[in-house]
Amino acid sequence: MPCRLTLLLALSLSTAVYAQSDVEDLRDIQSARAYGMGGAYRALGLGSEAVLGNPAAMALWKMYRMELHGSWDTMGKDAFGGVSVMDAKTSDLAAGLDYHILSLRSGEGRATGHFSTLAFALPITPGVLIGTSIHYLRLNEPLRSNASTVDVGILLRFSDSLTTGFSAHNLIDTNNAELTRYYSLHAGYLTGLLTLAADVRADFESQAQRVLTYSVGAEYILGQALPVRMGYSYDGFQKASQLGVGVGFMTEGGGGIDLGYRHDLGGQKGRLLALTIKLQVG
Repeated sequence: MPCRLTLLLALSLSTAVYAQSDVEDLRDIQSARAYGMGGAYRALGLGSEAVLGNPAAMALWKMYRMELHGSWDTMGKDAFGGVSVMDAKTSDLAAGLDYHILSLRSGEGRATGHFSTLAFALPITPGVLIGTSIHYLRLNEPLRSNASTVDVGILLRFSDSLTTGFSAHNLIDTNNAELTRYYSLHAGYLTGLLTLAADVRADFESQAQRVLTYSVGAEYILGQALPVRMGYSYDGFQKASQLGVGVGFMTEGGGGIDLGYRHDLGGQKGRLLALTIKLQVG
């Protein structure tokens, strides 16, 4: 009898861990730059990750962007690969499209899938920007999913250096653990070669109690071409800290390549590597 109780408890704990992982899977899709900054990126609008973050940030800077992304967790074996395109230059209405192919672990095995996002952003005034995005998720067994949902966001630009924002994610209830609702408050500070950012995510539905995730990050550009990054995040689901570091190379036109690494301190002890190749035209 004690052995049966022990086995039952172990299975219950295992299921809980995987359920938490499912919730965070799609929220964890970022660029190598964002991983290096600890996941604090939603207020900056400096890359095409704005399509998946706060969509209002797409309208911050007038330019075209195209990026290729790849990331792999060497411990959990989760993997993402994708392409993003953005146009914030042709008109005031900025548009972005992101597609990722996924390989995710679960308590019942490994699932592959596709995650697509179409986003739009519009500056109401020079200091107030709004945006929305539509997600479509298709996952194969055992996480089987075929669902769509919506994000909305607002960004306030107090100056060329300081921005703050709020975004609400997965507002349409799809009854999928991967698309649960959450909210984010974020801020960014850009001063020439130095960028600072902070992000707080709040989830009121996935568990009985509110779950908060905190992220802070910094970037400094050496020699006008070599960005170095460092970040920290606290994962409220795993109740564990994560450290991020990253480096990159920037061309004169703003394109280049980024490498990111995230190290879990506790939790699932993930070791995530990420690569982004980007093209940017102002």
